[in-house]
Amino acid sequence: MARFQQSVFVNCPLDTAYAPLLRALLFTVVYLGLRPRIALESSDSGEPRIQKIIRLIQESRFSIHDLSRCQARKKGEMFRLNMPLELGLDIGCRVFARGKSATKRCLILETRRYRFQKAISDLSNSDIAAHHDSPDVLVRVVRDWLVQEAGAMPKSASAIWGRYLDFTADDFERLQAAGYTKGDIIGLPIIEVLAAMKRWTGRQSNAQIAH
Repeated sequence: MARFQQSVFVNCPLDTAYAPLLRALLFTVVYLGLRPRIALESSDSGEPRIQKIIRLIQESRFSIHDLSRCQARKKGEMFRLNMPLELGLDIGCRVFARGKSATKRCLILETRRYRFQKAISDLSNSDIAAHHDSPDVLVRVVRDWLVQEAGAMPKSASAIWGRYLDFTADDFERLQAAGYTKGDIIGLPIIEVLAAMKRWTGRQSNAQIAH
């Protein structure tokens, strides 16, 4: 039950352009003492992706769904439906499941607050938060929601953003010293990035306790 209460399922774009937003989002969750769950945390080819998504949703009380990259970007490109599908699965799990799943909570993100309601009118009465494609705004939105819904420690959004910038600089320096190129660092698997965030925040916490 403790693992369920601390888990945050993250449903978001996984392309290179979204990476700055994704890393800021994941850091915020980690820094506030919660556990991000994301499809890229494992790469077992024997587990169908949809089954992995369902399992992560079932194991997480909290979910963050970013629908900002669902639209086609050029003529002839198909509308991207993975994120809305996963949002629907999460809502269905909350509504139709019994026990702990009935306590699930979710945050829906968009670039602009009301844009996606044009595509899914059933979201018209939902409280959708906008990040305007800005990582620091995203940190503030996610921080506020986790403090309110998950009871996370109320550290300021400005402090979290500053700590994220510190982590990014420290980790880049660490990896370069170990022989990683800039391309290697940008392309690191999410599981490695998350592990580095957890180690870094753990050292910061221990240092504060020591003082």
